[in-house]
Amino acid sequence: SSLGVHIVREGEESPVGDCTWSHDERVLVEDYVPGRELTVAIMKERSLEVLEIRPSKGFYDYDSKYTKGCAEYLIPAPVSDSTREEALHLALLAHQTLGCRGVTRSDFRYDGSEGGLGLRLLEINTQPGLTPTSLVPEIAAHVGIDFQMLVKWMLEDARCNV
Repeated sequence: SSLGVHIVREGEESPVGDCTWSHDERVLVEDYVPGRELTVAIMKERSLEVLEIRPSKGFYDYDSKYTKGCAEYLIPAPVSDSTREEALHLALLAHQTLGCRGVTRSDFRYDGSEGGLGLRLLEINTQPGLTPTSLVPEIAAHVGIDFQMLVKWMLEDARCNV
C-alpha cells in the first residue's frame, strides 16, 4: 500500500543512509518508472477494463489510496484503443502466466510521448483490496458487476477451486 515509499529524483539526496526507517531495517531500491498510472482488473479469464489513477498529490501513496477524494479515477482510461487493448492483454497474460486464480489487478505505467517508455507492467496484485476506495470494485461496477455480485462470484470461484 505504498507505506514507506520515498521517491528520490535526480540531484536529490537519497534517504537510504538514514537509519530511522520506521517499517524495517532493510530497504528495497528500484528505478522509478515515470508515466500515467493505469490499472486493469481480471476476473478468472476476463480482462474487465483499464482505469487511470490521478492522485491529487504527485504520488499515489497510502493516503491517496484510502482517503476518499485524494485521487481521481478515470474509467475507461483516456488512452488510445491500441494502448487499452495492450493493457487488457498484458494483464490477462500476467494473470495466466503466474497461474493466478480468481481476481487480480495489474498496475502499469504509461508514457505515450515521443521517446517515452510506452506501457510498462509494474506489478500484479493477487489479493486486491475490497474497501470502499478499492479499484477492483470500481472497475467491476463500470462493467455492470456490483459489489455484492463481485463478492458472490469470488466466493463461488474459490469454492470451485478447492
